[in-house]
Amino acid sequence: MKKKFTCIICPNSCEITTEFEEKDGKIEVTKVSGNLCRRGDAYVRQELTDPRRTITSSVLVRSGVLPLASVRLTGPIPKDRIPDAMREIRKISVDAPVMAGTVLIHSLFGYDSDVIVTKDVPRAQELS
Repeated sequence: MKKKFTCIICPNSCEITTEFEEKDGKIEVTKVSGNLCRRGDAYVRQELTDPRRTITSSVLVRSGVLPLASVRLTGPIPKDRIPDAMREIRKISVDAPVMAGTVLIHSLFGYDSDVIVTKDVPRAQELS
């Protein structure tokens, strides 16, 4: 079988063609062409055998100058686990102040990926 990809790893955006066979539910890549660097080869092989993504979202902030703080994963997780990851992120709410870099979930689902805050949200000033 053949499949075409546009590589997203570097600015070259190579149009990569792969040839592969499916045996016993596993994909074996037999040929990769069109990539200008090794990273393109690695990207399409992983995309065919174990697609992964990083995600960004936001969490609720109580008593902050903003109602939400942006968050992201520090590394990719399997693509089919994204809905589960979003359910976990939606459960989170934090008290202000919250600082960028704060880890909210360590090793999400046991993967080498944490959920971290990407924007500082100071505490709102109380009215007197």
